[in-house]
Amino acid sequence: MSHEKQLEGHDLGENGDGSGNGVILGIDGGTTSTVCVCIPFFPSSKTLPKPLPILGRAVSGCSNHNSVGVTVHVSYPTETAARDTLEEVMAEALSKSGSNWSTVHAVCLGVSGVNHPTDQERILYWLREIFPSHVKLYVRNDAVAALASGTMGKLHGCVLIAGTGCISYGFAEDGREARASGAGPVLGDWGSGYGIAAKALTAVIRAHDGRGPQTMLTDKILKAIHLSSPEELIGWTYADPSWARIAALVPEVVSCAEACDQVATKILVDAVQDLALSVKAVVQRLSLCGEDGKGSFPVVMVGGVLEANRTWDIGEEVVKCIQDQFPGAHPIRPQVEPAVGAALLAWNFLMKESTENCHS
Repeated sequence: MSHEKQLEGHDLGENGDGSGNGVILGIDGGTTSTVCVCIPFFPSSKTLPKPLPILGRAVSGCSNHNSVGVTVHVSYPTETAARDTLEEVMAEALSKSGSNWSTVHAVCLGVSGVNHPTDQERILYWLREIFPSHVKLYVRNDAVAALASGTMGKLHGCVLIAGTGCISYGFAEDGREARASGAGPVLGDWGSGYGIAAKALTAVIRAHDGRGPQTMLTDKILKAIHLSSPEELIGWTYADPSWARIAALVPEVVSCAEACDQVATKILVDAVQDLALSVKAVVQRLSLCGEDGKGSFPVVMVGGVLEANRTWDIGEEVVKCIQDQFPGAHPIRPQVEPAVGAALLAWNFLMKESTENCHS
């Protein structure tokens, strides 16, 4: 793809939305999908307008280079697939905004699978090949963007993401950071959507062969995936073991728990404990609760597993479990999506650098 050629579109500079000063891209790259938003750059503002204008938004597939290869052809390199996804979703967001690559001032990517400085450098290398040298580039784990979506760009407190995967990530006021979980399903993110559904599938197999108690999960899951017997479950699972496909069964587990199925209930109770434990670990390592353990700090709650739309409310149970130990924990359900959080991070980073340059 050539980025020297400007994308077609109208000039937004006369709309009063700040886009005449250029734009900022925020990307949330999760295990299931990648979202890119384009916001105007306000170089002279100390605060951003509310509501924040979104000039363009695009959605694409997975951009986690550790997981994207599960669902693509074996001959298609996972890094190439992840890079193509990022490039395409940014191009679409810019096109929808009527902007082009040359108007971009900064890009912040919050991408799952960024667990080490080498991961950051790999993605930064991709971006440097796409954008001109003056564009500021920031790459963080997607949990950082999710935290920013709840704190409007401020890096303080803790975020808990529980969707297809799960992770807890936090920042202290002095800039120290810590994480827990987020190692993927093989290494046991059991509070995640994948973890919950995988335990449910295991329970169905155990009930079928006599190693475990009978459970409503059997009929509920078989009906959901259009199978007639538990024997077919093995073939269904390994025909396409993508994480999101398995995690999509979480609503069936919740329904069974709401109907008082003991097996399903235990799976959810265990998930609540695992998710709360990951937050507690981060809080303790960063001393977010203060010396007396009662200090106030935000806990940003993100992800489909934590959405409060069922009688058996996993998110609410997790909050109760956290507040039992840390009464100052203040749950926040973000009003903007993580991609917007990433854009806010980029804007804050730019403003901080600008201030530091003025004082140097």
